[in-house]
Amino acid sequence: MKLGMKRALIAISVGLVMSIGVVPAAAQDNQTTSTGEIKKSGSETKQAGKSLGKNMKQGRVVRGSKSFGKHMGRAGKHFGRSTKKVFKKIIS
Repeated sequence: MKLGMKRALIAISVGLVMSIGVVPAAAQDNQTTSTGEIKKSGSETKQAGKSLGKNMKQGRVVRGSKSFGKHMGRAGKHFGRSTKKVFKKIIS
């Protein structure tokens, strides 16, 4: 009896946390301006260099290269978004 009650309470509490903890997509802290996207791109590039240098220093060349590529890909994505936003603003 105690085990069943405990499971029920856990299920109810998890359900409440998940329903309350969900943040609407519009309320998330997104970089909405083109300037914000460019800044995000720059900070991502900084992270790329840091991760590569740290891993190379420790002798992990492949891991460093992989991390560098992931960060640079994200930086390119942010820069592309900023370009798109600016282009839309100019054309519209």
